[in-house]
Amino acid sequence: MNYDVIIIGAGPGGIFSAYELSLKKPELKIAVFEAGHALANRHCPIDGEKIKSCIGCKSCSIMSGFGGAGAFSDGKYNITNDFGGTLYEYVGKKKALDLMRYVDEINLRYGGEGTKLYSTAGSKFKMECIRHDLHLLDASVRHLGTDINYVVLENLYDLLKKKVDFFFDTAVESVAAIEGGYEIHSADHSYTCKKCIISVGRSGSKWMEKVCRELGIPTSSNRVDIGVRVELPAEVFAHLTDELYESKIVYRTEKYGDKVRTFCMNPKGAVVNENTNGIITVNGHSYEDPALQTGNTNFALLVAKHFSEPFKDSNNYGESIAKLSNMLGGGVLVQRFGDLIRGKRSTQSRIDEAFITPTLKATPGDLSLVLPKRILDGIIEMIYALDKIAPGTANDDTLLYGVEVKFYNVEVVVNENLESLYKGLYIIGDGSGITHSLSHASASGVHVARSIIGNEA
Repeated sequence: MNYDVIIIGAGPGGIFSAYELSLKKPELKIAVFEAGHALANRHCPIDGEKIKSCIGCKSCSIMSGFGGAGAFSDGKYNITNDFGGTLYEYVGKKKALDLMRYVDEINLRYGGEGTKLYSTAGSKFKMECIRHDLHLLDASVRHLGTDINYVVLENLYDLLKKKVDFFFDTAVESVAAIEGGYEIHSADHSYTCKKCIISVGRSGSKWMEKVCRELGIPTSSNRVDIGVRVELPAEVFAHLTDELYESKIVYRTEKYGDKVRTFCMNPKGAVVNENTNGIITVNGHSYEDPALQTGNTNFALLVAKHFSEPFKDSNNYGESIAKLSNMLGGGVLVQRFGDLIRGKRSTQSRIDEAFITPTLKATPGDLSLVLPKRILDGIIEMIYALDKIAPGTANDDTLLYGVEVKFYNVEVVVNENLESLYKGLYIIGDGSGITHSLSHASASGVHVARSIIGNEA
């Protein structure tokens, strides 16, 4: 089959590329290939009763499928250049924000209407943070919630399936440059196109590296974020989350000078498993519907590690730490903060006696046997620092789940149109290493679609 444009990956970047192309140039013949399931078929088998932990599905419904890894996230769209990626380095700061606002308008149009837009601008908490050597980053945050985010994706799919050919459960094995375009190969078939957009997300990191090696596309990357997910009573952070919802706070440790940051805050949310390339890590969700909310708030504390030469495999380093956690706990480990600082392994009885009910069934254990000392020291420092602006953070019963790892895809060398050294081959979203968020990935999809339309005009 011959297409004008083939999109590899149906995550936010791929979806918004398809949306913009089909809207602005409906005569284009477009196909989207996705290794995971259609949205309606994405179901994690973990139910907390019969199946309590990850069973290693061939295609992880949390990480892959229509909507990408963000489909079952808490649906936070951060409109900012301060974090979430470096798209602005390619398109300019104003254009990057304009693209994110455009995506926000589409989300509102297709099911997100009525959701709240939070902002840190002018917040009294910024000065409070500075007083304690913490730094609150600027952002406007649209919180859709896991439930409304799903509705938006359903509506976008209903729109797109009439205009675009979708191939689900169809992993693309290779991409080859041919005369006049590109040829992609799945297990059973080959397809050709004039232009190709690769948007494979975090779960496609190893595949993206392979394609870049085969095509000789330059890349660079040597960063990984490693840490824990903190769970505590929602009241502890309520004064921040009620006003800001998501507070991105950065702290530089006294001991090592490392940066530790909060990430993916989920007020009244739940801690969940995540399967990346067969490795079980931890993440968090939250809901817009009050009936689905819990009494706990969770967020990640991550330490960014940048490696120097000659070491070049930062993702493998993160994977090794996660594998160690999986080895000791059969999946995710959980430990009370009080046990950690006293050098004790948490037990099920101490977890049961705590003044907080865990939202994830995890194995009680000792995170000091998993996380490197430098990273663990930074996390402990950060918890005591946060306790100054949110008293109760450093309580003995605060739960720490490990490990949480944010893998950064290799950063692919592209131009201002996110086009590789091959004309007509675009690399976008988190798979490019340039974006690390729903908003930036979606915006990159719109940007590339407009570039293609401009070239076609």
